Amino acid sequence: MSDTTTNFGNKGSDDATYGVAAAELRQFIERYEQLEVEKKQIADDQKEVMAEAKGRGYDTKVLRKVIALRKRDADDIAEEEAVLEMYKAALGMV
Repeated sequence: MSDTTTNFGNKGSDDATYGVAAAELRQFIERYEQLEVEKKQIADDQKEVMAEAKGRGYDTKVLRKVIALRKRDADDIAEEEAVLEMYKAALGMV
């Protein structure tokens, strides 16, 4: 049995079938692991961008909120802001 085959404890199984399945499984796992590496690199890059922005005097908490807002639909944002204003008015915060 080569390093790409396994029969998962099934005696008399067709090693060629499991060899293909094992190779395919290994490919899925390796692709996923590579994506994990890329995801970590992207997260590190994002941290660097925020650190640079902070160094230039920008409020990173507000930047993150702006980024989140840019992902949302304008109507949803307007509705949420209207409800927020209504709640603030009800509490005498306006």
